[in-house]
Amino acid sequence: MGKRSRQRQKNQNAGRDDRDSNAVRVTAGWGAGYADIVKENKLFEHYYKEQGLVPEGEFEEFMEAMREPLPATIRITGYKSHAKEILHCLKEKYFRDIQELEIDGQKIEAPQPLSWYPDEQAWHTNMSRKIIRKSPLLEKFHQFLISETESGNISRQEAVSMIPPLLLKIEPHHKILDMCAAPGSKTAQLIEMLHSDMEVPFPEGFVIANDVDNKRCYLLVHQAKRLNSPCIMVVNHDASCIPTLQINSDGRKDILFYDRILCDVPCSGDGTMRKNIDVWKKWTTSNSLHLHGLQLRIAVRGVEQLAVGGRMVYSTCSLNPIEDEAVIAALLEKSEGSLELADASADLPGLKWMPGVTSWKLMTKEGQWYSDWSEVPKSRHTQIRPTMFPPKDPEKVANLHLQRCMRILPHHQNTGGFFVAVLVKKAPMPWNKRYPKVVLTSTRIPLEVEAEHEVPPGDSQEAGGKQDSVCGPPPSKKLRLFGYKEDPFVFLTEDDPVFNTIQSFYDLSPSFPKLNVLTRTHEGKKRHLYMVSKELRNVLQNNSERMKVINTGVKVWSRNSDGAEFGCAFRLAQEGIYTLQPYIRSRIISVSVEDIKVLLTQENPFLSKLEDNAHAQAKQLGMGSIVLKYIPNPNNPSEPQCAIQLCGWRGKTSIRAFVPRNERYHYLRMLGVEVFRDREGSGQKKRDGEKEGKEEEEVAVENEAELENGAENESSEPTTSSSMTRPTSCSGGSSQSGSTPSGFPF
Repeated sequence: MGKRSRQRQKNQNAGRDDRDSNAVRVTAGWGAGYADIVKENKLFEHYYKEQGLVPEGEFEEFMEAMREPLPATIRITGYKSHAKEILHCLKEKYFRDIQELEIDGQKIEAPQPLSWYPDEQAWHTNMSRKIIRKSPLLEKFHQFLISETESGNISRQEAVSMIPPLLLKIEPHHKILDMCAAPGSKTAQLIEMLHSDMEVPFPEGFVIANDVDNKRCYLLVHQAKRLNSPCIMVVNHDASCIPTLQINSDGRKDILFYDRILCDVPCSGDGTMRKNIDVWKKWTTSNSLHLHGLQLRIAVRGVEQLAVGGRMVYSTCSLNPIEDEAVIAALLEKSEGSLELADASADLPGLKWMPGVTSWKLMTKEGQWYSDWSEVPKSRHTQIRPTMFPPKDPEKVANLHLQRCMRILPHHQNTGGFFVAVLVKKAPMPWNKRYPKVVLTSTRIPLEVEAEHEVPPGDSQEAGGKQDSVCGPPPSKKLRLFGYKEDPFVFLTEDDPVFNTIQSFYDLSPSFPKLNVLTRTHEGKKRHLYMVSKELRNVLQNNSERMKVINTGVKVWSRNSDGAEFGCAFRLAQEGIYTLQPYIRSRIISVSVEDIKVLLTQENPFLSKLEDNAHAQAKQLGMGSIVLKYIPNPNNPSEPQCAIQLCGWRGKTSIRAFVPRNERYHYLRMLGVEVFRDREGSGQKKRDGEKEGKEEEEVAVENEAELENGAENESSEPTTSSSMTRPTSCSGGSSQSGSTPSGFPF
């Protein structure tokens, strides 16, 4: 693939950003940045009227909806057992009160669940920032959303962006590839689905999330890290020639084929006009003509790597048939029966959509229409390709079942515009069958196997006129010149001396997978230890030279030099506690709801502050890292009905929880305590600023060392944590926020 194509893919990533990203762009009516943009484009209206995609009599309604601001939508993180508690908190402590709220004599429209999203896990609202600022209750709701988003329990995501992962029908054993993943909201959904059973710390499946843009990969890492999964790997490759990976299977090398692939390609993004309003001014028909070739190559590369029997979802936030049905039709024709469009009409009850079309036309930016390739003059052959036109043979068209594609129109359910198609692979791709099987014996996949993945001659010509194969070895030397240099991933050996003290200190179960532990350095002391699943370890070890890995694994231990004198130089990390805890058999303290409240609202509570049961357990333990574990009581429904596990430190006379700030807020809310920012707490903000850039756990370790050096006084009252702000009751109190945090448009 040429330089121009790679650059084009980077430039067009905005189409995915606008429906995925937690960073919401300001639109006219919410800010002055776009006040001068007129929401009108005559070429756009003329083009879509001619295409006939909107039902008769609805075009004006369609255009009116496109000019309206997009509702804000949130999704509750589905795989955590806390999801039900968050939903309960939202419905009982916020939505119920909002329904009765009036501002300036006008009743506020409460958030509503998306009718088609399972288990009321997704909601939308039309509230604006102006309304938010007029009501302390709404401001509390806003702060709740911001805090829960930062701790990974709620995701700000456009409604239509939630559709593709649902249609993939993910199961915990599936190997999943997200081809164009950044910024990562859909990737997060995929991870959640893998972890649907929280009792399984290491699902058999995994997600490999890829993006062509090195910088955007780090945004993807940020999104994925909030979910603390050992089953996610972020890589940096051109999706249209993402390398074929190999794995060890029963002692021999085998090619990795994916059970599920999400192919959410770069697009012109005209379905995002409600949010990305500069598209109104920039929209032209040439955008889709430039992107069609790239979209088709990415889709072809996807189905090549799909396992027989697997599902691939192709999606765009464009309504244009050139980027939608034309790509699907060309892909199905190339497959010669190896692919089939699945009927997903019953998969999302309540979702309104229009079936795919079987005929469409092309239009140049000058307004010239073409209905067939034969009409295109030779001077246009570098811009317009045969695959952009619908098949002419009625029987062939009928066999493609293009009506099974789904187009979501904005005015039907107050959403953005979207297109999605579900493909099922019935057999190997025909061009793969034409090459003999190559036995994999080396540590690299031979280039002969890469050649197996070329498109038939004549089909690889892109819109720019270049003759590139769909695949081939990535230009590794060139890639190394760009982006950040990543530290190596080094797996620990089973007899690594690091394990000696860790094993005895935490009494790890014999089933603990030592070989899944890795670090990010070849030299010097190991600062952090991470864990990945067995299957991802297999991928990493067999493809280190073929993949540009940005990040993988979840942190489970961090070095604490002071801890060595207490028996272990590694303390537990909160990020990986739910992965690691099933293997820990000592240094666990069972705590009550009241114990957790004390631990999360006081800086260094003395052991005597705990209730009798937890106090007695703590007294029996030596100093060092501990697990604080809350087990729900089904006989007491007023308390949280989800397990809570916190990392802590048992000091000489005190005990503390090592929990990041927003997770503290989250757990306190689950326990019936609400936390708000204090506008008047200027001194508080200053103290927070002094610790900026450090992990809260590291600060806590330093504070613990100070306390153990004589700072404690049994008769003194512990101070409020400098990382906390004023707790108030969930049922009352007002919030006075000094500024509106970013991330939500309201």
